Amino acid sequence: MARTPSNMLPLGTKAPTFNLLDTVSEKNYSLKKLKGLKATVIMFICNHCPFVKHVNKEISQMAKDYKSKGVNFIAISSNDVENYPEDAPDKMKQKALEQGFIFPCLYDKSQQVAKAYQAACTPDFYVFDQDLKLTYRGQLDDSRPENDIPVTGTDVRHALNCIIENKDNNNTQKPSIGCNIKWKG
Repeated sequence: MARTPSNMLPLGTKAPTFNLLDTVSEKNYSLKKLKGLKATVIMFICNHCPFVKHVNKEISQMAKDYKSKGVNFIAISSNDVENYPEDAPDKMKQKALEQGFIFPCLYDKSQQVAKAYQAACTPDFYVFDQDLKLTYRGQLDDSRPENDIPVTGTDVRHALNCIIENKDNNNTQKPSIGCNIKWKG
């Protein structure tokens, strides 16, 4: 397994806009349409990565736990599907349904959105406040497929709770570790 860390986009960065295909509804959505009232979590994920498979259950549960608190989750896959066909939009839809994802699973065919967010790996997590300013980026928690640490979503949950409770997030923000984004050509 490749172990690529997050690039750690600077805190305070305004979320880059996008308009992408949701593989489940087969409609295009903009960030403006999908953003949460309190916070927005943008996750770069894919189907084939063992690091993403390791956390899918928790991200599904987290989205359900925070939906009523004004937090929307958005998944984006930017991988080259010619070389990684398991990450194709039809397979993304299938995975979203299997996992019970309640959030849109967007396909970034041009890879321009991943570049705008400086996404480097899957999974890569970004938490934005109600003004779409970056307050957290990095890992879900300390769990990895090869360690015995339970998947809890501690780091992202703490970041969301800070926004909801109007508190500063003084925790150390650690880069995510995962498979590199599969860039075209």
